[in-house]
Amino acid sequence: MIPVTKVPCIPEGKINAGMPFLVEDARAAVSPYEFLPSWFFYTPVVVQSLLLAVRYGDVRLPLVVNPTIFLSGMVGESKHDILTLAGPIAKPWISPFVSLIKSSALLTEQNTNAQQALAAENLSFPVVAKPDLGCRGVGVKLIKNAQQLQDYIASYPQEARYLLQEKAPYEAEAGVFYVRRPNESKGKIISITLKYTPSVLGDGVRTLKTLIEQNPRAGQLSHLYFPRHEDKLDWVLPEGQEFQLAFAGSHSRGSIFRDGNQYISEALTQKLDRILADVDGYYYGRLDIKFRDINRFMAGEDFTILELNGASSEAAHIWDRKTPLKEIYRTLLAQYRLLFEIGAEQKRRGHRPASIKTLIGAWKEEKALMKQYPMTD
Repeated sequence: MIPVTKVPCIPEGKINAGMPFLVEDARAAVSPYEFLPSWFFYTPVVVQSLLLAVRYGDVRLPLVVNPTIFLSGMVGESKHDILTLAGPIAKPWISPFVSLIKSSALLTEQNTNAQQALAAENLSFPVVAKPDLGCRGVGVKLIKNAQQLQDYIASYPQEARYLLQEKAPYEAEAGVFYVRRPNESKGKIISITLKYTPSVLGDGVRTLKTLIEQNPRAGQLSHLYFPRHEDKLDWVLPEGQEFQLAFAGSHSRGSIFRDGNQYISEALTQKLDRILADVDGYYYGRLDIKFRDINRFMAGEDFTILELNGASSEAAHIWDRKTPLKEIYRTLLAQYRLLFEIGAEQKRRGHRPASIKTLIGAWKEEKALMKQYPMTD
């Protein structure tokens, strides 16, 4: 672990302010494994899980790791339900939000109701809209005004719940994987992933389209960025102006992930121990966190939790472009061994796993919903 006071950070006013300076490498801008299909990575995980199921006598153990969360957060979990598990100690560390359901009422009426709900929680624009059920940043949008809110509601699937969450006051973001055994008061951070927002820098000459095409990383991911900024591709950005290419902190949506395990600190671990002890039944998963700067974050201060993810979480530092394939497999297999170990402990404590039929039904429901969500920012 490194000292908590001497990491050079990107200055305020810049995209990714507060993050350690990003080291670019044109020869390895994108991980060779980052966008391969999931089965390529999870086939060994499935094989190991079947062996662990034989060893422990139950293939469903991962579904009881976080016993107060539907299917432990493996699939189909509600963001609203998880975040509302927070007690009085944890709640101040979670970004405030409201949740609403798209109904058959007039759009103008739903828009008004949504704004009234925001006002009741002392929230104002901009806010972040996101699906209650979903993953990998699908359907996440930055909402800057009432018209954008109405457009979001209009594009949202009927009778589905969505969240409107305060836009964090910080630019820096990390995914922090935390694990705690049920009989212990102290947990462990097993992964920190630094999430950099992709951007290009204007020169007063080239269009946005050209800037993207000629950027070592963005040029390889233009299929993600071009549709998102279709109406701006012919813009010529002024010299020195940054242009943000993605908002949602998901590598599948174009964000840049870097291994941040060197920033794991005892102070941050202790702070998360205190916070997550006040989130009923939460033992395993990744926290999506915004923070002021990496030094304060390592000291366990000046951060806000956006989401608490459960059993299907990844230690996302594996998507760093320098992570070798054997390390990706090693990390995923270690994660799932922990998942079964904690699940077995929870079962011994009297918690009963849900059925495989319930798991499959939730997966089908979530998959169908995700196809209907608005385009991600």
